[in-house]
Amino acid sequence: MRAALVVRPGQPPSLADRGEPSGEVVVDVLAAPITPLDLLCAGGTSYFGVPATPYVPGVQGIGTVNGRTVWFPTTAGMAPGDGSMAAKALAREEDLVFLPDVDPVLMAALGLSAVAAYMALTWRGELVAGETVIVLGCGAVGQSAIQLARLAGAGRVIAAARSEEGRERAARAGADVVVTLEDVAAQSADLLIDPLFGEPAAAAAQALRPGGRWVNLGGSAGETSPITSSTLRSRSLRLSGYTNNELTPQQRADAISVIARHAAEGALTVDHEVVPLADVTDAWHRKAHGRVVLAM
Repeated sequence: MRAALVVRPGQPPSLADRGEPSGEVVVDVLAAPITPLDLLCAGGTSYFGVPATPYVPGVQGIGTVNGRTVWFPTTAGMAPGDGSMAAKALAREEDLVFLPDVDPVLMAALGLSAVAAYMALTWRGELVAGETVIVLGCGAVGQSAIQLARLAGAGRVIAAARSEEGRERAARAGADVVVTLEDVAAQSADLLIDPLFGEPAAAAAQALRPGGRWVNLGGSAGETSPITSSTLRSRSLRLSGYTNNELTPQQRADAISVIARHAAEGALTVDHEVVPLADVTDAWHRKAHGRVVLAM
């Protein structure tokens, strides 16, 4: 079968022939996103260690099992074994999430990025209806967070992004106010959704009201942030970290189901590019510039 294959850590995958998998559940793959985690694992510098090669990357995908559409995760790049970027992939029965009638490519583009946005807002961030939310950045997590905050009852959504392109995406996603990262401190909010950290997060923390919550999902703007103790203490702010890895299988499945329902209803989308599996090498190089989904 056709598959994307990482031959050496640090190098992009290329199209190759791979034997069909056999095991507990074989999924006929429809679409698989290239995610930051895929790039990190394949690079060999993640805390999971250097992956055993060759292997098929892809930590999640959309496919069919017995004619039913499913979302499924894999441990590709984190443990021995192949992932979702192939015509067929292995999954565990208990990890499958059966989906409604939803565009498989869109669902692949949303995937765990949208799960992170949803759980950061509702579970970790404890969003209350009517509150104001600040969302930093406008990648897949940011776009999802803007829309999901509104769907969860936020009264006002403020988006802050560095580039003009990012701010345009935020406006299309439905943010009430769109500002530059430099101007975010002048806003006022109850909850901060932060995939960036670094200086942007320190500035956004200045906008939080007393008792405000700050949920960090990543460090793309810096692994450290110049936040001061006085800022945290004077406003009694609550800073929490979030990772999808802490979710139970049931929490993850429930969140995927919510994401799929909103997507099927046309209430949730994310900018993405669709490329054929044959173009995986070029798509891998271009992943830094947007959300890329491989169609099988």
